[in-house]
Amino acid sequence: MRFQVRDRLLGFGEDYWIEDERGDKAFLVDGKAMRLRDTFELKDTQGRVLIDIHQKMFALRDTMVIERDGAALATIRRKRLSLLRNHYRVSLADGSELDVSGKILDREFAVEYDGELLAVVSRRWLHVRETYGVDIVRDDADPALLIAVAVCVIHLAEKDRDD
Repeated sequence: MRFQVRDRLLGFGEDYWIEDERGDKAFLVDGKAMRLRDTFELKDTQGRVLIDIHQKMFALRDTMVIERDGAALATIRRKRLSLLRNHYRVSLADGSELDVSGKILDREFAVEYDGELLAVVSRRWLHVRETYGVDIVRDDADPALLIAVAVCVIHLAEKDRDD
């Protein structure tokens, strides 16, 4: 499964569609403006909220939280002891972890679970400059979660760069 995400997505407060590989609308990103923290919802084409994403308010390091149906699904933060700034840890609610590494700001990175590739984020496949692709490698992976992880990691990396 491959999805196209517009870079403008990171401008919270506006709505954006994420398209599938055929160009059909797959997910709506509903940005929530006028909030104290970065917040948005990932919705399906019928408007049902699949994922809530928000910045954790009281954390020592910038942290994004992904929730589904009001329950925490994942917490994302930059890896503390990594020599690379482009290395993030996704702690899932079940205690497992996803590893995100690569050139985050260039939109060229991978999401792995226990050394196995789950998704690849890349601009290489697309000709539109402000667009990147999220290629879900495993059929049993959760596309909404992996898209949310990609968007959160990019947001955190850009915020870290600006600070």
